[in-house]
Parts: sequence; structure tokens; C-alpha cells
Amino acid sequence: MITLVLGGDVDIQGRATPSTAFGRLDPLFKGADLRFVNLEGTVDAAAAEALKSAGIDVVSVANDAPHPPAAAMASLAALDHAGIAHCGAGANLAAAHAPAVLERSDEKIAFLAYTSLRAYGQAAQPEAPGVAQAFATTAYQPDPRVGEIPGRPPLVRTAPVPEHLDRLIADVKRAKAANDHVVVSMHWGLPGPDLAEYQVAYGRAALDAGADLVAGHGPHTIQAVEVYRRRPILYSLGNLVSTWPDGLLAGCVFGDEPRLELIPVRRNANNECEPLAGDEADKVLRYVAEVSALRSAKVTVQGGIASVAVGA
Repeated sequence: MITLVLGGDVDIQGRATPSTAFGRLDPLFKGADLRFVNLEGTVDAAAAEALKSAGIDVVSVANDAPHPPAAAMASLAALDHAGIAHCGAGANLAAAHAPAVLERSDEKIAFLAYTSLRAYGQAAQPEAPGVAQAFATTAYQPDPRVGEIPGRPPLVRTAPVPEHLDRLIADVKRAKAANDHVVVSMHWGLPGPDLAEYQVAYGRAALDAGADLVAGHGPHTIQAVEVYRRRPILYSLGNLVSTWPDGLLAGCVFGDEPRLELIPVRRNANNECEPLAGDEADKVLRYVAEVSALRSAKVTVQGGIASVAVGA
């Protein structure tokens, strides 16, 4: 049995004391076998050490935060020096698509990360550094009733870029063949509750290929949970330590009796991220339950924690 805690977007650069960024989350991190977040932007040595002191084991570095290649590589070096595993970017295309693999309780967990939000000029190339891509195409379809109601807005249709989808599927299959569990991180989506079609397509394809969990982030808002093939897609965990306010911490158990629980977090007036409790927590989690029900996922809210029915 492996216990994994996952958080959304993290950006602690520029803080006077980055080591305090996760202080109020410490009780939720303790006891987990692995802790994962999306690292939005680069880090220096102090920020990397703050992640380490918080117990963060592995981060995604595939996102749309703009920075030059030299800064990206320096950030990866800082993470390496702090002993924090990373995935989703590297010195070349192969490195960007390579999984971060960690071992706990004699089981190996592979993490892969991709961005669907375009950071121009930052995609990894065969011989140049950058991020792993999972981009999408966008088309506009006339509303079926536009003939009778002129001016109705078009329908927005999105789909994965075929070669990016093929590579993601191959990455997941390769990682699953060599490891016990695979977690796929996706930086994607638009603000608000609505999911883009490409999110569903990528998320389900990852699970079809053998991933155990898909963790999304990027739109800076919380989105639905879906259970597909008895495994979860967390479409957006929102924010963790960030200038944006709300997010979720997800606790996932891999094993014979898989479990998934969600705890809401929020940035307070002192710019600290803290878990919510009471009515405020239940309000956020009821929203999660409502939007997840639209994806046919059963989410039960009780005492500031949401339980998601998985593995059934």
C-alpha cells in the first residue's frame, strides 16, 4: 500500500522566507509515503530547500511559466541538489519525457508530466532543453441553431495533437511496464468548471495506457473529479502555495483497497496556505461533488473531507 498526497500549483519564488510556505500544511503531508506538487516557474537554491524541508518528494516542471532555457536548467540543478525528483522538462526531448521514479515499500512509482498550455519557444527538442508537450487543436463549429437565431456563439471543439497524444500513450505504457504505478500530471484547462474536450481525451487515454491516476492543474480553479476504468482523473487541483487562492490536496492510496480523499486549502491574509475547516470546507467540497456528479463520479462530503468512490 502506497499513500500519495498531491497538490496543485506552487510558486514560492520571491518570498522573504520560502521555508514557511508550507508550514500550515505539515500535518497533511506527514505520514504520506510520497508528496507531489506542480512547480509553476523556476526555483533557486533557497526555494528548492524550502520544498525539501516541507517533505516534497517530486514535482512537475511542465507548465507555461515563461523562462529562458538557462534558467530552466539551473532550476532543475537546484532541485537535483536538494534531492527532489522532477518530471516534464529536461535537457532534451528524451529527458523531458522521462519519468521520475521513486521507490516506497518495495514498489516503484513513476511520475510523468506534460503541459497543454503553450509557453512559446519552451518545448523540448531532440537536442535542446524544454518541456514535454501535450497540446491541443481548437476549432469553431457553428451553433446548430445559428440559421434561426443569427449571432449565436460557435461551439468550441478541441482535440489532442495526434503526435503528442501518441507520445504520451507510449510514455505511459513504457513507464507502466517498468514500474508498479504511474501518475500522470497535466497542466491544462480554462478557468471555471467547464472541461475542454481535449482534457477528457488526454486524461482517459493516459488511464487506457495504464496510468493509475491523472492529476491536473493550470486553470487556477478547482475542477471535477472523474473515475474512469476505476481510476481517478483530477481535472484541476487548483492552487496550493500560490498568489491564487483556492485549491485541493488529494490523498490517494494505491493498493488492494484504493482510496481517494480531498481536502480544500486556501491562501489566508498572511499569504499562507492552510486547510479549510467547517462550513468553508464543506462549501468548497459540495461544489466539487456537484461538478464531479456531472462526470458520474460519486463524491461524499463529511467533516471537511471529501471521499471519492474509486476502484469499485
